[in-house]
Amino acid sequence: MAAKSELDIAQEFAQHALSLTPVIILGSGASAAHGVPGMGALAAHLSEASRPADWTVGENCEWSSFLGELKAGRDLERALQAVRPTDRQTLFVARLARDFLLPSDLAVLALVLANRHALPLTRLYRHLFDSTHTTIHVVTPNYDRLAEYAADAAEVSTFTGFNYGYLQSRARAPNTRVTVDGRPSRTVAVWKVHGSLDWFQDAANQIVGVRSALAIPANYAPLMITPGIDKYRLTHGEPFRTILGCSDKALDSARSYFCVGYGFNDEHVQTKLIERCDRDSVPLVVVTKELTASAKAFLASGRCRRYLAIESGPAGSRAYMHHFPTGFDVDKPLWRLDCFLDHMIGIRP
Repeated sequence: MAAKSELDIAQEFAQHALSLTPVIILGSGASAAHGVPGMGALAAHLSEASRPADWTVGENCEWSSFLGELKAGRDLERALQAVRPTDRQTLFVARLARDFLLPSDLAVLALVLANRHALPLTRLYRHLFDSTHTTIHVVTPNYDRLAEYAADAAEVSTFTGFNYGYLQSRARAPNTRVTVDGRPSRTVAVWKVHGSLDWFQDAANQIVGVRSALAIPANYAPLMITPGIDKYRLTHGEPFRTILGCSDKALDSARSYFCVGYGFNDEHVQTKLIERCDRDSVPLVVVTKELTASAKAFLASGRCRRYLAIESGPAGSRAYMHHFPTGFDVDKPLWRLDCFLDHMIGIRP
C-alpha cells in the first residue's frame, strides 16, 4: 500500500473534525469573500466622514487624534483604543458602520435569492445536518447576516437570541426553537458577540430585532459593539452578556472547531477555544486567505495539539498541521471555503 501523502493526512483530519459537528467560528474574512468590507475599508470610510456640527471642542480633538492614529498606520481597533470617544461618538461610529456595511449585506441576500447555492456555508450546514444533530452553533464577531442567509438557503431555522417575527424581542431561553410535530426543527444558533445589523436599542435601553429594517428606526440606535476601548465594557450589558454566555457554553462543549476567515484577534471569541485546544486537544481547522500573526503564534505555541490551518500560497494553498508544522504546498486554493468543501466532502451541487 502506498504511503499516505501530506494532503491525504490533512483530508482525513478535516473529515474527522467535520464528523464531530464542529462549532463554526466566522471571522471577517468569511464575509470579505462575498464582498462585505472589512475593518480596513471601514477605517477609510470613517476617516472621510463629515463630523456632526454639534460636537464639542473636546470631541473634535478626540476625533482628530483618532484620525491621526489611522494616518500613522494603526488599524481601526488600535486607533480607537488610543482615544477616549464620548458615548455619542461611539454611537456615531456604530451608525456609520451600519450604513457602510448594510448595502453589501443586502447584496449577498440578493445573490442568495437568485441562487440558493451561492454561499458555501449553506453546503457546510447541510453536510453537518446530515446526522442526528438538531443544532449547529456559529460564533461570530461579524455584524452582517451571512450566517443567517446561508441557513435560510439550507431550509433550516436560525436562532440569534431573539424571538421569531418582524419585531423580535429577546428570547427568554437560549434553547428557544421552532417545533414541528412536537420536535425541534434543525436550527443554526448564531451567537453574534458584537451585535448585528438588525439589532436596535431605544433611549430606555429596550432592545428589539428588526430584520426588515433598512434605515435605523426613529428614536433607536444600532446595537453594534464597535472596535475600541469601550468594547469590553459594553459586553457586560444585555444582550451581549447572555450571548457571550451562550457562545462560551458552545465553545466549552465543542468536540471540534472550524474557523473560516478568523484571525484570532478577539478575546470574546477565542479564549475558550484556546483553552480547549490546549487542555483537551480539541481538533481545530482554520481556512483563511492569510493566517494572521496572532493565528501563527497560537499554532506555533504548542497550545494547539491537533490542527489543520490553510492559507493562500504560491501553488494555490499552504497547509500546516500538527504533523507538519513547517507546512506544505497544495496545488488547489483550499483556503477558499467552496474549494475546501469540494475537496473534503465532495463536489458542489
